[in-house]
Amino acid sequence: MKLRCAVIEDFQSVATTVVDWSPVTTDVEVVTFTGHLATEDEQAAALADFDIVVTLRERVPFPAALFARLPRLRLLVASGMRNTVIDYAAAERHGVVVCGTASSSTSPLELTWALLLGLARGIVPESEAIRTGGPWQSTLGADLHGRRLGLLGLGKIGGRMAQVGRAFGMDVLAWSQNLTKERAEEAGAALAASKEELLESSDFVSVHLALSDRTRGLIGAPELALMRRGAYLINTSRAAIVDQDALLAALHAGAIAGAGVDVFDIEPLPADHPMRTAPRLLATPHLGYVSRANYELYYGQAVEDIRAFLDGEPVRRLP
Repeated sequence: MKLRCAVIEDFQSVATTVVDWSPVTTDVEVVTFTGHLATEDEQAAALADFDIVVTLRERVPFPAALFARLPRLRLLVASGMRNTVIDYAAAERHGVVVCGTASSSTSPLELTWALLLGLARGIVPESEAIRTGGPWQSTLGADLHGRRLGLLGLGKIGGRMAQVGRAFGMDVLAWSQNLTKERAEEAGAALAASKEELLESSDFVSVHLALSDRTRGLIGAPELALMRRGAYLINTSRAAIVDQDALLAALHAGAIAGAGVDVFDIEPLPADHPMRTAPRLLATPHLGYVSRANYELYYGQAVEDIRAFLDGEPVRRLP
């Protein structure tokens, strides 16, 4: 009898078409779920009859309580090599092997610039005006050349942000709690003396930090108040790094020129969530990792993970 594999969060219905699953389909029946499993009860009911689950990013938590409700589960494959919503100790107790995949930083980098440029040049309102017979030219674009790009975090994505910013002729400033002057200069950025200096002096602030106890709520009402009224905030990292209520208040008050956001406190966003109607906000539904090349990487290596597990030699084990 074949094992059963659930591929969840396949919103675009592409998981089984972007890569070749034939290396495992002789032994495994693959079933995709195109909707969101929002609660533990929904997850337990949907996944109870599966031996393998392939999960996308960190939208569906796998705590100890869920593992206890999935006695048939033997392999959990997560996209990326870091996942903060899986209880690895519980997985081990329940005999579940957890494996990951590689993940490219190119896709979130490109989306960050799409949001930044879209905000700076008013792309959405200008395009909508053309489609609806609105005014011909109604916004005054914000220039990038000669302006300051402030980067909160200078890791893999932040470092590449600095390179692109310099290519646009921007002055690049960076800060994080452990960032050194040498690392900043190596990436083509200057080291800000403090988070406050970066926020006060930047025209565009982009968040590129991992979520941790130190970074949760790092940008709240006091920090947003430091930003220039003509400045923009971009967050394609983790929603909890920026206080969502404080950001909404700043946008409604016009305290900053705008924000580009790809991550939210609840995903998918409920229909009545205030982020859906906030002014001065360019929002996308967590598209940072959603690109053909990244999906080919995720699902291609998921197939490899499953094949290796079936052969008794699991690869890319987490944590």
